[in-house]
Amino acid sequence: MANAASGMAVHDDCKLRFLDLKAKRTYRFIVFKIEEKQKQVVVEKLGKPSESYEDFTASLPADECRYAVYDFDFVTEENCQKSRIIFIAWSPDTSKVRSKMIYASSKDRFKRELDGIQVELQATDPTEMGLDVIRSRSG
Repeated sequence: MANAASGMAVHDDCKLRFLDLKAKRTYRFIVFKIEEKQKQVVVEKLGKPSESYEDFTASLPADECRYAVYDFDFVTEENCQKSRIIFIAWSPDTSKVRSKMIYASSKDRFKRELDGIQVELQATDPTEMGLDVIRSRSG
């Protein structure tokens, strides 16, 4: 079950919560964390549907890596209401090199477990995942 490259398993809860976000829209966002001791990816935080993008970005630690999924609602130029599921690989410059390597090597396998991601962003600081960036990538 674990990935040979990084040895990280994906906790079932990650997949179940993602399905809730995707199918039922139970959450606005999910922040995932790698638990190195257990060698698995786990859910760290669930954002309520009422929470904003600012609440989401505030949930990401300033100096630690995380994976996150955000359910982004927007209106197209044709005035259609749309939604995109954004996967964000958060890897701040201030995080430890070992942590960056583990998150980088586990990312593709973890992302494959979450079926339905439409946009992927890699961010090392908040400006790389600002709402303007997400809007431009979602259109």
